[in-house]
Amino acid sequence: MSEAVESFPCFGGRCAVRVSGESESEAAAAADEAKRVLLLSHLTLSRFDPESELCRLNADPRREVPASPLMRRVVAAVLNAGLRSGGLVDATLVDEIEAAGYADSRDFDGEGERPAPPPPHAAAPNRRSRWCELAVDERAGTVSRPPGLRIDPGGIAKGLMADEIGEALAGFPTYAVDCCGDLRVGGVDARTRTILVDDPRGGPPLHQLQIAEGAAATSGITKRSWVDGEGRAAHQILNPATGRPAYTGVIQATAMAPSGLLAETLAKTALLSGPDGAESHLPFGGVIVTEDGEARVFESLSPLAASGLVA
Repeated sequence: MSEAVESFPCFGGRCAVRVSGESESEAAAAADEAKRVLLLSHLTLSRFDPESELCRLNADPRREVPASPLMRRVVAAVLNAGLRSGGLVDATLVDEIEAAGYADSRDFDGEGERPAPPPPHAAAPNRRSRWCELAVDERAGTVSRPPGLRIDPGGIAKGLMADEIGEALAGFPTYAVDCCGDLRVGGVDARTRTILVDDPRGGPPLHQLQIAEGAAATSGITKRSWVDGEGRAAHQILNPATGRPAYTGVIQATAMAPSGLLAETLAKTALLSGPDGAESHLPFGGVIVTEDGEARVFESLSPLAASGLVA
């Protein structure tokens, strides 16, 4: 049995693929193909490349636009995340994230003093809920939305792509896919892997998760943060109700789930719901870190023997 590993910059961070096979060449070919697919999806879905399919879709003046199979799956995932989160995970807030200071690709050094954030408050959906105006027509091969409505799938795309690669590798003995922290693991050998939940403040790992088949995702506000043009603390996770960076009292949330897309959606929903509401959005287990540094571990709310998830 041989294992191949590919680790590379992608989606504004790093992706990694581990896959085992009966031979070194088989494992290496599978890992290389996974890398190729992830890099192509990055080119398709970049918000910062005007030639990407995402940017061309966002700029298209037509209501109904021909779209690739990947783009249709992404838009369907955006709708899924909006529905599953009750509108808290809203990928149509592009104008708002640009206004908050994230209009271009940028470095996040995480160093230096940051202004004090506003008092914590649980997020709420945007009353307009414009993500509901998205639609996918598989038969016609199109995506429709009101002209001018832009999308930025962000972490939704990372969770989706972790699933896509995981499904392609499902017949191998073991695999692990890491799309910038959105993890999908599995394989026919059902090998249990240990997933470390990092301390967002730089300390030792806070908890260990055990997964044989399934996913885990982490959403946080400490790594991609900056000071906006008005001297206010800012980061990339918005409160849909206000269009401003969300400060809910939770600075990091990790969710377990059967799929990467669901884990990503649950993690972000838990963070946006604040300490009092987070647990109800972690039905498969997870960990939140509050602004005072407390780590709260939640066990699964339902039997998960079949999914291979163990908190």
